Amino acid sequence: MAVLAIKGGKKTRESLFPKHPIIGDEEKKQVLEVLESGNISTFIASPGENFLGGKKIKEFEEKFSKKIGTKFGVAFNSASSALHAAVVAVGVKPGEEIIVPPTTFTSTATCALMHNAIPVFCDVKEDIYCIDPNKIEKLITPLTKAIIPVHLFGHPCDIDEIITIAEKHKLKVIEDCAQALGAEYKDKTVGTFGDCSIFSFQESKTIMTGEGGMLLTDSEEIANIARMVRNHGEVILPTMKQRSYRTEFLGWGYRMTELEAALGIAQIEKLDTLNAQRITLGNFLSDEINKISGMSHVKYDNVKHVYWMFGFTYDEKIIGIPRNLFCDALRQEGIPCFAGYVEPLHLNPIYTEKRAFAFKHYEGNAKYGKGVCPIAENLHEKLLINTIICRPPATIDDMKDVIRAIHKIIDNKGELLK
Repeated sequence: MAVLAIKGGKKTRESLFPKHPIIGDEEKKQVLEVLESGNISTFIASPGENFLGGKKIKEFEEKFSKKIGTKFGVAFNSASSALHAAVVAVGVKPGEEIIVPPTTFTSTATCALMHNAIPVFCDVKEDIYCIDPNKIEKLITPLTKAIIPVHLFGHPCDIDEIITIAEKHKLKVIEDCAQALGAEYKDKTVGTFGDCSIFSFQESKTIMTGEGGMLLTDSEEIANIARMVRNHGEVILPTMKQRSYRTEFLGWGYRMTELEAALGIAQIEKLDTLNAQRITLGNFLSDEINKISGMSHVKYDNVKHVYWMFGFTYDEKIIGIPRNLFCDALRQEGIPCFAGYVEPLHLNPIYTEKRAFAFKHYEGNAKYGKGVCPIAENLHEKLLINTIICRPPATIDDMKDVIRAIHKIIDNKGELLK
C-alpha cells in the first residue's frame, strides 16, 4: 500500500507539467518584423485602408478565416470583445433576449448585457456539458433574438439541431468557439454553421496571441458592423481619403495590435499539429478513464474533439470518495485539476440580483437562481472534474502519471477516508 501524498507520502509526480504556450523562432521572427517596422497598432488617422488594420492584422484575418472556412475575419483584442461585437452585428436590440448555456465562461452571457440585452439560460447535456437543444424551444419568447451555443472544452455541441431550431424561429446564431479551434461536427469545422462565430487566442488557447480574438462570418454586413464596433462606431471604408471621426453608433476600442497578429500568423501554421497532439493525449486519457468504474468521458462519434480541456464525470457513490476530497488528493499527487468548472452563470449575483443596467427596462421573464438549470448545477456541485494539462508539449508519459495518480488514490481510499 502506497502512502498518499495528502497523508505525507511521496507524490506520484514531483515535477511540473510542461509549460504552455510554446514559443518558437517563427513567433520571434514575426514579432521582430513588427518591431523593426515601427508599425505597432496601424489603426491610424490616415487614408482609409490603414484604418481597417495594418499588414499583419489583415494577413492574420485572411489566413484565419480561410483556415476555418469563412469569407470574412475581423480581429479583436479579445474573444469577449468579439462576442460583444457579434451581438451588435447580428441585430440584437436592447431589451431582447439571447439564449445561452450556463456552463461556459462569463462573456458568453455578459456580451448580451453589454448591449443591454438579456441572457436567458438553457440547461446543458449531462454527457458532453454543452447546451441541450431539446430544452431551447420552451425558452423562446417574442423577445428572443439569438442563440449562442458553446462548443465546450473542444467538443462540438449539437449544432445542426440548434441551427434547425433557429431557422424555424428566425433567430440568429453566434457560435462560441473560444475553446474549439479546429473542432469538427459531422466533418464540418465549427464556426461555419451560424450567422457568425467567435474564437479566442488568449494565452491558454491552442493557438494564442497573448490576448486576442476573432469574429468570422460569411456576411459582409455583419463583418462591416463588427469592424465599426471595434473602431468606436466609426464608418470604415477602404475608399475613404481621410478619417471622418464620425460616430454612427456606440462603439469601443476593441482593436488587435500588429504584435498580436504577428504571433497569430506564426501560430496558425501550427494549429493542425498542435490539435493532433492534443487529440492523441486526450484519446489516451479518455480510454484510460473509461476503464475506471465510476468515471466516464464521452466523445460523440460524429465529432472531432480537440481537447482544449479534459473534463470527465465522477460518480462518488461508485468510487466511494467525495469528489472534492478526491480532487484535493489528486492535486497533492502533483496532478493539476479542479472540481466542476466555473459556477453556472445563472447563479452569479449580476443575474440573481439584476445588477446590470439592462434589467432596468426589461419586460420579459428570464429566470435566474437555484433550480433554473439543474443539470448544470449538479455537474458543478457533484459530478464534473477538469484538468487543462491535455496539451503539448506534454506527452503520453505525462498522461500516464495522471492515470497512475488516480489509481493510487482509489487503491488507497481507506487511508484517505480515515
